[in-house]
Amino acid sequence: MDFTLSEEHQAFADSVARFAQDKLKDGALARAHSPHYPWETAALLAEQGLLGIAFPEEDHGQGGSLMHAVLAIEQVALVCPRSADIVQAGNFGPIRTFVEYATPGQKQRFLPDLLAGRKLISLGMTEPDAGSAVTELKTSARQEGGDYVINGSKIFSTHSPEADLFLVYVRFGPGVGGIGSVLVERGTPGFQVGEPSSFMNGERWSQLYFDECRIPAANVLLGPGGFKKQISGFNVERLGNSARALALGRHAFNTAREHALTRKQFGRELCEFQGIQWKFAEMAMKLEQAQLMLYRAALEGEHGLPSAQSTAMAKLACNLAGWEVSNEALQVMGGIGFSQESLVEYCVRRTRGWMIAGGSIEILKNRIAEGVFGRTFSQRPAKG
Repeated sequence: MDFTLSEEHQAFADSVARFAQDKLKDGALARAHSPHYPWETAALLAEQGLLGIAFPEEDHGQGGSLMHAVLAIEQVALVCPRSADIVQAGNFGPIRTFVEYATPGQKQRFLPDLLAGRKLISLGMTEPDAGSAVTELKTSARQEGGDYVINGSKIFSTHSPEADLFLVYVRFGPGVGGIGSVLVERGTPGFQVGEPSSFMNGERWSQLYFDECRIPAANVLLGPGGFKKQISGFNVERLGNSARALALGRHAFNTAREHALTRKQFGRELCEFQGIQWKFAEMAMKLEQAQLMLYRAALEGEHGLPSAQSTAMAKLACNLAGWEVSNEALQVMGGIGFSQESLVEYCVRRTRGWMIAGGSIEILKNRIAEGVFGRTFSQRPAKG
């Protein structure tokens, strides 16, 4: 069994790495600490063909694979972590679900701007009373003639302060079978994007409010019964989260390694102390183990969608490795690692958030256990 990248994949990774060094290295620190979305960088990445990598060419994509998208995120993140967020947003998450299930008319209306880096799509999934238990969502879609009227609220939506298009999970009727999704454009009457709030990692989100918000039937993405399709697409989204988490862990690792090779204490380079050597040995093991699980899941996507089991295992491994390695790298670097003069503290904050977003590590463990035992385990209390 060959664990190395194919010649074609390696050539692609090398080309992205050269582009990142040439175009993204300068300004990486400033981008990481800016509260604003880097639209100019998004346009640059789009011109390079790094948005829509795994989408069909007829959908304005590049006709590549999930593995290509994962490699692009990794190579960009090693140079400019913030720019990797743009690559993720243009290949995974709601845009992936949109491309998978949108009608030709919907694609014609929205994809050109999204894949050119001119606009963003945000996912309206989590609600005040429906987080990991997403099937308890209450946001409703009521049909009136040729329209649907949306009522409810969403929280914690990535890119919500900047997005122009929102893919919103709604309830058309009772039960899981009544859940689907609609497309709502910013500025639609009855739809309000609240004031931005900040996460610990620097990302901002806005609460979304729907009050008798009327949309045309042409804006329905998946009608009643669409929930299982949406969740299958969500499994793929986990690979984008995984790739970023692991890549930021590796970015922090590389930075700390250079520090340990040059920083002297007590007349010796840090790397000469056995305690430091052991830290790096453990970090290297965690990164390599998670890398293999991520690539296995991504390669499953070469011939269809990767399994829920593989994506859950990859995300759990990458989330833990990214967080633990970046946190340990910060410890090695001491004050400079804790300072915003370095990107290491940024990597720590970002990887910590991804252990919650896209399926918390606890939910992932539940999902993996279901695969182990070949049965589902309800988290709800037994009916008495």
